[in-house]
Amino acid sequence: MIMRPGQPLLLPANPLFIWFTLVMALLLNMLPLGRNPWMPDFLALVLVFWNVHQPLRVGVVAAFVFGLAVDVHGAALLGQHALAYTALSYFAITIHRRLLWFPVPSQAVQVLPLFVAAHAIEVTIRLAAGGSFPGLSLLLAPLLEAALWPVASVLLLLPQRRAPDPDTHRPL
Repeated sequence: MIMRPGQPLLLPANPLFIWFTLVMALLLNMLPLGRNPWMPDFLALVLVFWNVHQPLRVGVVAAFVFGLAVDVHGAALLGQHALAYTALSYFAITIHRRLLWFPVPSQAVQVLPLFVAAHAIEVTIRLAAGGSFPGLSLLLAPLLEAALWPVASVLLLLPQRRAPDPDTHRPL
């Protein structure tokens, strides 16, 4: 991939760190904070981030498995989150090459429709199964997830930005 001017060269991502962050996001979603429709979906945010930055390591199957875990934990309709996360991951992988050319604030604007679509899928499945509409505060969740995109970019790329062993003979 051709890098933008001024973009730092990143170290390879550690697969253990990738899966650790995904499990931590799953656990963060499982915290008993009450059922607030405006709460951001941290697992969706981290899934999209790793789908964009490491599409060969985290794919649609991982999104489906994490979605089933969220469905089982939340006693939701089985497959509700799995379908939403699978669609979210598919579209994130689809746009990952184009998305990385933009600065982080522009990336946040471009992933906003993905988060809106994922929440729309969840609500549509919930309503089709006879559930109730969670209210208009649900519209805040995708906005908060897009607002957290720059924070996630800084935190999740931090281990890759550390300098390797310095050596006077290597310019990088």
